[in-house]
Amino acid sequence: MKEIDSKELLKFNGKNGKPAYVAHQGKVFDVSKSKLWEGGVHMDRHRAGNDLTTDIQAAPHGPEVLERYPQAAGLKKKEVAERQMPAILARLLKRFPMLRRHPHPMTVHFPIVFMFAATMFTLLYLLTGISAFELTALHCLGAGLIFTPVAMATGYYTWWLNYLAKPLRPVIIKQRVAIVLMICEIIAFAWRIAAPDILAPFRLASGIYLILILFLFPLAVVLGWFGASMTFPVEKE
Repeated sequence: MKEIDSKELLKFNGKNGKPAYVAHQGKVFDVSKSKLWEGGVHMDRHRAGNDLTTDIQAAPHGPEVLERYPQAAGLKKKEVAERQMPAILARLLKRFPMLRRHPHPMTVHFPIVFMFAATMFTLLYLLTGISAFELTALHCLGAGLIFTPVAMATGYYTWWLNYLAKPLRPVIIKQRVAIVLMICEIIAFAWRIAAPDILAPFRLASGIYLILILFLFPLAVVLGWFGASMTFPVEKE
């Protein structure tokens, strides 16, 4: 049986009359006749023309579903990527496949939600005057500052491991925004620690600090949006 590489596999994306191929553990299956793969898309998430060996572990069904469809080819091994990967990491990933994709999605939610919370609790304080809200905002800001570098580290790891560190637009945007986010977190947290009364009484410095806190919200939204777009791509009309 012939073998194709990942670049050739991408051509069979189920669009414009092309067959829909998906790969799993070195086998390439033709799922063109499946109604669940119309247009080369499955459940608005998975795209034909890709290796789903890792993705299928999170599916509600096992890989035996693919065996119902004809095998069209074999998939060539990613020799270059395998040579670049340290042997100890390769063994670890073989033993614990979840370490290939899960670390970043698992950690990235923390800085996002903490930045949302820091903004919301700050606004609640300004609306109610209840000091506990402002203190909670500080705690959330500190927690976000702790988890942001963790999320960034796992993001770089996932990018290198699963995307071969290719300059993908969503990844580049996330990297730049994450750096800006961390700088804003550091400034805001250090400022609040140095000036506990920064918001009371409200003055010019308070306004600048508030703008900085409010800026955390859209930064977190951008990170979440482009991260989600890689997992659940938005279809173009």
